[in-house]
Amino acid sequence: MTTLMAALHWRPHPPFFYGWLVLGTGALGAFVATSIAGVVLGGIQGLIVEETGWNRSTIGLTAAAGVWGSGLLAPFVGRLADRHGPRWMMPLGTLFLGLGLLVLAGTNAIWLFFLVAVLIRAISQPLLIGVVPQTNAVNFFRRQRNLALALTGLFRPISGAILIPLISAVAVVSDWRTAFHGLGIFSLLCTLPMLLVIRRRPEDIGLRPDGDPAESPVPARTGAKPDVSHPTPRSEPVWTARAVLRTRTFWFIAIAMFLSVTSSSAIGFNLVPYLHDTTPLSTNQAAGVLSVGTLFALTNLVWGYVADRLTPRRCMIGAMLGGAGMILFLIAVDSLLSAYIFGMLWGIVSSAQVLVYMILARYFGQSSYGAIAGAMRPFEAGGLGVGQSLGTLLYDVTGNYDGLILAALGAHLLAALLMFLVRPPVPPSLVSASDAL
Repeated sequence: MTTLMAALHWRPHPPFFYGWLVLGTGALGAFVATSIAGVVLGGIQGLIVEETGWNRSTIGLTAAAGVWGSGLLAPFVGRLADRHGPRWMMPLGTLFLGLGLLVLAGTNAIWLFFLVAVLIRAISQPLLIGVVPQTNAVNFFRRQRNLALALTGLFRPISGAILIPLISAVAVVSDWRTAFHGLGIFSLLCTLPMLLVIRRRPEDIGLRPDGDPAESPVPARTGAKPDVSHPTPRSEPVWTARAVLRTRTFWFIAIAMFLSVTSSSAIGFNLVPYLHDTTPLSTNQAAGVLSVGTLFALTNLVWGYVADRLTPRRCMIGAMLGGAGMILFLIAVDSLLSAYIFGMLWGIVSSAQVLVYMILARYFGQSSYGAIAGAMRPFEAGGLGVGQSLGTLLYDVTGNYDGLILAALGAHLLAALLMFLVRPPVPPSLVSASDAL
């Protein structure tokens, strides 16, 4: 028993701040969890439909139901992350996901594919991509929080950029099932590093956020200048999730998030068939455009840098207006070159959704961040599900994407307006003091 407890408490001691190792380990979980995400299912839907004979609406509904399920679970997962931390939650996510991927690789029954895909998406998303990794970033970082959140937002699109061509390449030699089988085994193997590395917060292992020293240096004499090499982070407001839900700020951000994600996911999920049907591009060329767009989500890091200087809210307004402009540009795409230009620019603006979680951290602080991010997730998940299912449904009904393009354009513009109207909330302590007066 003593040996077992020692093994469970063992952790690596990297030569850099431990929080970076936590984020890097989380990237492994995000990679395998992205294999069942909507962007990947959208990119490989042709492979699945060709081999199984199912229609596109089935794949779209599977993706939508999975993301809606993750939205329903996220508030509960967020509260658990605040209360117990991610130490056991993330390993359970990779374990469950790995088993589910192995089942998907072997099934020929559409009902079983739908059921398992929905379950593993609903559970793995908040545990490995969304709420829990974001809570990790907020707990381990303060001065560098925007950068850390940008990195967590980067893992999924980068994983998608790798997985879409990877699964397509494996399908050329074998089929998509072989790729899912390999990803399932990899997910099971990721459980061990999750157990060894992930911790709840830096204080639990004798560290401070950002790797700052235990105490700020005290000036040696009166009048001496303090050491500012490790400035003390500013104090944060203490919000409860219940108090946050009473603010107009949260609801404006949430509705803007829903509209923006609905528009972005509808375009992203249907981009490959749209380009194939309306331009001279082949399916493989269109998949390449989607992969390039997903790869350009590397600009998450740029958004984190710019947000430190212009504020996340201003960056979000600019990104939403830019997204509307890109939708208009998509209508004019008529060649491989213009398609790749669109893919690159679209990747930049659509990756800015991580800014929403920077806004939440900036306005509401760390104390209940897991629950607050969990409360936001249903709006993000709802938008993903609506976007992924709406586009395929409109196409099956009308035979074209005109309605989708118009709806996506309007949603981006309305989201930008709502973000423009957002104002920082009054901290609860100040509200109480004003009520007492």
